[in-house]
Amino acid sequence: MTTKIITPDFLLQAYRRGFFPMAVKPGHIEWFSPSSRGILFPNEFHIPHGLRRCLKAQKWRATVDTAFPEVILACSKREETWIDDIIFHTYCHLFSSGHAHSLEIWLDSELAGGLYGVAVGGVFFGESMFHKRSNGSKVALKVLVDLLKAGGFLLLDTQWTTPHLEQFGIRAVPRAVYLSLLKNALNVSAQFPQKGEIPV
Repeated sequence: MTTKIITPDFLLQAYRRGFFPMAVKPGHIEWFSPSSRGILFPNEFHIPHGLRRCLKAQKWRATVDTAFPEVILACSKREETWIDDIIFHTYCHLFSSGHAHSLEIWLDSELAGGLYGVAVGGVFFGESMFHKRSNGSKVALKVLVDLLKAGGFLLLDTQWTTPHLEQFGIRAVPRAVYLSLLKNALNVSAQFPQKGEIPV
């Protein structure tokens, strides 16, 4: 039996209009456009001192698009998750079409952390991240921002914000402000790197 998915065209149109999907329970997808949206301007990214020490102390390795299914499955392994079978297969399909991407962080040949999201124009829509080793997700976020800067992206959409994310420079803006920033950034032609290993 074929698993139901959200079509790539419909999903990308939703992102362009400021919406994203989440499974509120298995098989039940709802669409969200929060009144307060988490965003980061890549040039305003802040690296906390603890992360700077961690980057120097351990031999991290980073890759792009080498383990997309593993990353999204790792992101789903938590007590409360919005990633059901529909979300999983939808984003794997979007990955195969070249719009969804994963960033993998490795330590001692182990997948230590990572994230996945969607690139459209000059916006990267971050969907979720995870860590299996301490600081794995923080390293992933730092590497992602480096890629976004190099590729000419104007905006990282984190959907929500938390005190944890705010230490990196992520802020909350009203929906109207977000939609204005989104419209501007979608007109930019940014480039996400091709599959392979990248610097940390």
